[in-house]
Amino acid sequence: MAQDVDFRRRYARFERLAMGPRAARAILASGWESDLRNVLPAIRVPTLVVHRAGDQFIRIDHGRYLAEHIRGARFVEVPGDDHLFYAGETEAMLAEIQQFLTGMRTVPEIDRVLATILFTDIVASTQRAAELGDRAWRELIGVHNDITRRELVRHRGREIRFTGDGFLVTFDGPARAIHSASAITHAIRALGIEVRVGLHTGEIKFTDNDIDGIAVHIGARVLGKAGAGEIVVSSTVKDLVVGSGIQFIDRGVHVFKGVPGQWHLFAAV
Repeated sequence: MAQDVDFRRRYARFERLAMGPRAARAILASGWESDLRNVLPAIRVPTLVVHRAGDQFIRIDHGRYLAEHIRGARFVEVPGDDHLFYAGETEAMLAEIQQFLTGMRTVPEIDRVLATILFTDIVASTQRAAELGDRAWRELIGVHNDITRRELVRHRGREIRFTGDGFLVTFDGPARAIHSASAITHAIRALGIEVRVGLHTGEIKFTDNDIDGIAVHIGARVLGKAGAGEIVVSSTVKDLVVGSGIQFIDRGVHVFKGVPGQWHLFAAV
């Protein structure tokens, strides 16, 4: 969570509201200066010690020490770097606690679906913003967003988020996504700007108001290979729309940073 600016801001506010400086100093002093190692052998209840492997605040060696010196304690190492038990990846930790307390472990229900991911991006947006000035650029972005959202609704796309100069959208069918992308690129061109589009079809996981999964990262990499006014798709998308009448131009084989394998790309025309 160290890189989450909003979390840091909220947590700092929580600390300021929770106590004054004198109380904070007293609590920190008692926490750091107390040595309870001699008490550990006296613990006579079933004990579970859970520690994240990459804990940046208290090293995992301390968790191991606790488990070694509490009779019959069970030590579990879970992945992650965050110290706060409610931050970061919590599912693995909760599963261990549930099994320890009840003897059963719930199989997590994962909301994963197959979807076509569409990324749009305004070409040279920073340069155009500098040329137009803040007010004119905001007005242009507003019109761009209205046009894009109209076409997304018309083609039954699901807007996931606006990225500042583009959109992340999901579709239940790749052909519909391509037709939507084509309508968007043509309509936006009338504004004197160009957009580029990248598409990939794969399995995604829906989170609160976002999507996750390797397919999302691949879609973003595909977008990076598109030029102004282009709709570039992965071979997965191309194969799925065979017989739709959509034609493609070969854009070669590419290697994406952080994504295994080679990816054959095509431009939809």
